[in-house]
Amino acid sequence: MAACAQLADVLAATVFIDGANRAFGDLTPDQVRNRADELRAAVGFGPTARIAPVARAWRELAMALDQAGAGTVGQLEAERVLVLAPQLWIVPPGGSLL
Repeated sequence: MAACAQLADVLAATVFIDGANRAFGDLTPDQVRNRADELRAAVGFGPTARIAPVARAWRELAMALDQAGAGTVGQLEAERVLVLAPQLWIVPPGGSLL
């Protein structure tokens, strides 16, 4: 898949935040920070320990947004978004959901 099409698909992927499905590309820094905090709070022992790397990736995304001065995920550098998307579980590591 071409990088442009892949980026468009990633940015259009829906994430349930603030009580509604929202496009990943439209998420704000506050929404991203809240997701990172929510996931970090869910980390524990056993199966929930698998959430820790995802929580860290959301925190990394929040820092990237802050560093870039971006108002939404869609304003970040394409390469950064494509690298983080599998770590955030926006797309499954290794490809599509199908």
